[in-house]
Amino acid sequence: MRTGITTLAAVLALAGCGSDKEPNRVVGELTSDRYELTAEVAEPITTINIAEGESVAADQVLLSQDDTRARARLAEATAALAQQQARLDELVRGPRAEQIAAARANVEGATQDLEFRQTEMTRVEDIHARGLASPDQLDQASAGVDAAQANLKLRLAQLEEMLAGTTIEELAQAEQAVAQLAARRDAIQVDLDRHTIRAPVAGVADSRLFEAGERPSPGQPLMIVLGGEQPYARVFVPETIRVHITSGTAAVIHVDGLDEPLDGRVRWVSSESAFTPYFALTEHDRGRLSYVAKVDITTNRERLPDGVPVEVEFLID
Repeated sequence: MRTGITTLAAVLALAGCGSDKEPNRVVGELTSDRYELTAEVAEPITTINIAEGESVAADQVLLSQDDTRARARLAEATAALAQQQARLDELVRGPRAEQIAAARANVEGATQDLEFRQTEMTRVEDIHARGLASPDQLDQASAGVDAAQANLKLRLAQLEEMLAGTTIEELAQAEQAVAQLAARRDAIQVDLDRHTIRAPVAGVADSRLFEAGERPSPGQPLMIVLGGEQPYARVFVPETIRVHITSGTAAVIHVDGLDEPLDGRVRWVSSESAFTPYFALTEHDRGRLSYVAKVDITTNRERLPDGVPVEVEFLID
């Protein structure tokens, strides 16, 4: 998150900079883009790897929060995904040869049982016709035949199901279940990674707002990083020379405390003025207009501190 602090007093004071003798010279200060690194989880800070004022590289680990809970959720999601993937593999492979052989044996056994029941039914009917068997015995034999026929139909259906294999609908359901669990695992992995705070850009660790052992709330800033290898000069361009200042305009930067000036180049100039009259842009009012500009230091040297006053001279005709 980049922030800039500008007070109305500074705007009004700097808007009139640039004298008649040096119309191309304006004042300002060195500043950097500020990145507020915020906490996304309410877990205690376990390690701090950088001290305030130290240089940091892009993607460097600055501090870490306790990730025990997140790792447990990730392990659970990974196991659930593996289980569902195994189920999908099983459906793709289809029934095993042993299962099909068992189904065939069940059909054979049901066929033999039906034949036995039918033979028993024939014997009971013959005995009943001679008056040697009761009606109950005949009914029981008939019920046995019906049960054997139903069992044979069941076993045949089971065998046909295995021989047909897995349906397209079953495979689609299993594949979607695998995709759902994979997405859940990936989301938990992102949450786990967010327990480690990394530098978004190369720069300087400006300030640390929490210490090891403290538990920040989600959204609270943990550390502020000043981005860039060098700060830039933040100045206010007067209206009289604004038309000559564009991105890429060369400049000379005079920094308080340095004997030699530094080379610079305009990075950006605001399209909106820092001060706008309410009613009319009279000649007097136009002279008070100013535009915020950022001027990069192109001289190769060690990093300068933020907040140092500077004067910038634009190299324009």
